[in-house]
Amino acid sequence: MRLTLLSITLVSALGLASSPASASIFMYDDVSDLDTETKTEWDASAELGLLFTSGNTETETFKAKLNLARDVENWRHKGVIDYYRSEQQDQATGDTILTGDKTFLSAQSNYKFAPESRSSVFVFGSYEEDKFSGYEYQGTFAVGYGARYRYSEALYADYEVGPGYSVNKPIVGGVPQEQESSAILRLAGNLVWDITKNSKFNALASTEVGEENTKTRAEVSISANVNSSLALKFSVAGSHNSYLEDVTKEKLDTETAVTLVYSF
Repeated sequence: MRLTLLSITLVSALGLASSPASASIFMYDDVSDLDTETKTEWDASAELGLLFTSGNTETETFKAKLNLARDVENWRHKGVIDYYRSEQQDQATGDTILTGDKTFLSAQSNYKFAPESRSSVFVFGSYEEDKFSGYEYQGTFAVGYGARYRYSEALYADYEVGPGYSVNKPIVGGVPQEQESSAILRLAGNLVWDITKNSKFNALASTEVGEENTKTRAEVSISANVNSSLALKFSVAGSHNSYLEDVTKEKLDTETAVTLVYSF
């Protein structure tokens, strides 16, 4: 199979999208938001990936992501907007088959008990549409306690725990079912290590424990600055649902990606 990337320049500018199985994007815990210093303005970063393959298999994959963050005195805000789409051409019929279509939104605000306090109260919300995951949509709202511990000048970690509420709409055999809802317990952690001045390691995990389903996400990534605005990021991620009504669906989705991140 021949791999056709629009051009070498385009790949360098946009980054490489991952496989259609990569249905997971990680909420507030994002590689682009790693600074612990107080910010007076919004920080933003954008990822854009475009991949074409031709030959025995013809596919088109598009990925776009926007991250926002702000840290001011008693407040810390974070948000993510993510979109992923993948199409594949049927060699027998010539028809274009949709193999991935996901939209993910999330937002979180932490109220710090004092500007220099490690403790905070958080409010978190997320919404995801991904019909290839076994659900037409999944939504979460949670509140709770958060803490940031700095182990050294180059290493710190965030921990959060709190109750919440989830809603989702399962799909069985391609047919949407009735909406389901349940109380959940959300736990999340994020470890950040500044390896050098220009490279960074990030490991994060979150789980939402419900009455029937427990949804877990995890990601490990390493990024290196290309210049003051661009960074190259390599990541391995996974998303797991403990229960799916459609037994033909896989409970675990994984993603391996290399992307170029532009910060502004």
